[in-house]
Amino acid sequence: MSIATPPRTVSAPVIAPPSATRRPAVDWRVRFAALSLIWGFSFLLIKVGTHGYAPFQVTFGRLFFGTAVLAAAIVVKRERLPRGGRTWAHLGVAAFLLNAAPFSLFAYAEQTAPSTLAGICNATSPLWGMALSLVALSEDRPTRRRVAGLGLGFLGVLTVLGVWQGFSGLDLRGTAMALLASLCYPIGWIYVRRTLAGTGSSNLAVTGSQLFVATAQLAVVTPLFTSVPRSFPVAPLLAVAALGALGTGVALLLQYGLVAEVGPTTAQMVTYFIPVIATAAGAVLLGESLSWNTPVGALVVVAGAALTQSRPRRPGRAATTDQS
Repeated sequence: MSIATPPRTVSAPVIAPPSATRRPAVDWRVRFAALSLIWGFSFLLIKVGTHGYAPFQVTFGRLFFGTAVLAAAIVVKRERLPRGGRTWAHLGVAAFLLNAAPFSLFAYAEQTAPSTLAGICNATSPLWGMALSLVALSEDRPTRRRVAGLGLGFLGVLTVLGVWQGFSGLDLRGTAMALLASLCYPIGWIYVRRTLAGTGSSNLAVTGSQLFVATAQLAVVTPLFTSVPRSFPVAPLLAVAALGALGTGVALLLQYGLVAEVGPTTAQMVTYFIPVIATAAGAVLLGESLSWNTPVGALVVVAGAALTQSRPRRPGRAATTDQS
């Protein structure tokens, strides 16, 4: 899910090119499929988690287990953590925008909205990213194809919402929260691009530190709005643990490996599989009802998002895998 691969227009600092790393034993296509499944099922796990715990508790558990996985990876690889009060202050803002806020909003949204709808709303992040980058990043220039993709994507959102029915039967509060959560990601990536590029630390160290700060933020907020659970139902607890360890920790490690091996353009394609998997998982495993406009609108959203991330091929440039 988003923390899904950041839209190319607001990409994170570039990781070392494939030539600087050893080729992993597991083929990248297998890891790509695993990442798609992990992030696609994350919305189902959020839904199951909210059946036993408050949204802030789900988010805190997710961040706690995700931070534990990345902390272990940082120790094993002996990565150097970021230094300087200014850097950690920026990490605090990034943690709120990319982790604490969107994770909590999705958890609150899924108290009333189906996980399928949340997964589709998550796919609008590239659309928000393209719209915001045109305003915030002067180096990004609009093209007809990208503007068409933006319009097509939001047409898909209206299709999912069933605007011609007057939003009848739609949970407006939950939907608004899910869309706001998806908006947080491109805002966060623009902030990261402007403030945390060139820190001297690896993406793993920066993201691990960011998750730690987000966990601390939720550790402060959660007791203020929730009480200690009287019971600890097993299924929701396992869902939260899997959401954090797999959906956050392991997923980020897979993402970094894919970006390093096949480049950000190919790696970000995982974003377009997430709503399809989330919709299938919610319908099959949770029995969530689907009307025709939900899958059709989801496909239109994905097509629009793909167009917003496309780039015209430069004249005279050979068609090679993007390693930028």
